[in-house]
Amino acid sequence: MGALSIRNVTRSYGAVQILKGIDIEVDAGDFLILVGASGCGKSTLLNIIAGLDAPTSGTVHIADRDVTHAAPKDRDIAMVFQSYALYPNMNVAGNISFGLEMRNVPKADREKAVQRVAKMLQIEHLLDRKPGQLSGGQRQRVAMGRALARDPVLFLFDEPLSNLDAKLRVEMRAEIKRLHHQAQVTTVYVTHDQVEAMTLGDHIAVMKDGQVEQYGTPDEIYARPATRFVAEFIGSPQMNIVACQRSGTGLAAHGVPLATAQPVGDAAEVLYGLRPEALTLADAGLTGTISMLEPTGPETYAIVDTPLGKLTARVPGKVPHRVGETVHLRWAANDAHLFDARTERRLA
Repeated sequence: MGALSIRNVTRSYGAVQILKGIDIEVDAGDFLILVGASGCGKSTLLNIIAGLDAPTSGTVHIADRDVTHAAPKDRDIAMVFQSYALYPNMNVAGNISFGLEMRNVPKADREKAVQRVAKMLQIEHLLDRKPGQLSGGQRQRVAMGRALARDPVLFLFDEPLSNLDAKLRVEMRAEIKRLHHQAQVTTVYVTHDQVEAMTLGDHIAVMKDGQVEQYGTPDEIYARPATRFVAEFIGSPQMNIVACQRSGTGLAAHGVPLATAQPVGDAAEVLYGLRPEALTLADAGLTGTISMLEPTGPETYAIVDTPLGKLTARVPGKVPHRVGETVHLRWAANDAHLFDARTERRLA
């Protein structure tokens, strides 16, 4: 058993089932991301791990101990909330040490812990300030410091960066990753941001409608998405999907043959997926017309109208074409991802 074991956990509110049998094993020191669209059940699952909610059925084990019905204070966890949840009447040092004080930790040990995490988070100069005198990024560091002041078995993060602007999110994301490498404490992190998921996690659980669609490393999930949902949710811009049919021993859509290195199996209708970076603008290939160009600086997103529908290509640098020009798209057969059109699951 790992540092965290979630076994067949369900959660229902009346007739509405929010979680539908979740099974996840997290090894000690691992960084697990729970990612999915709003309403998929990821925060409900985090609250069950924390003891803020109870499962309808199933069990939760933390460090080989069944904590399914244990109070949050008895689970040896530390949680960082989306809303910071700082005490406005206390200064930074007081906020960081408050949890330790409630556990009757001696004052000298509390002061050492405050100094340790303040140095780790680079907020030594803020210890006498109140939360109202801090920026959003500084408040988030204090909230993290309160969790880090303890030595828990498990860290829980509930969308901690969603209230920050884009620049601060990037900075805090790097800070969280650095702190995890330093502390090596098992962490569960909830987010709806697939960039956070890909950059932070050792493992990712992609959730949809109360179920885990796929569990694996970021590389596994990106390279071999298990379902159409995972393929489109992970990656920006999202994967191009084309509905196609069998044509002899191969595939075709709208009369265009589609090369693939994968066996099609018994599926009568197939979804043919291509990551935008797999498409290149070439001298020959699938003919189309550029309908939009989205330059981002180091690369450009070219949206091309083709007989297969709109396809997005992600190409490096500036595209030497204009909207309305005719171009050709090419890709390698082994870049195609195939899904059964009926089940939307990946073909073996």
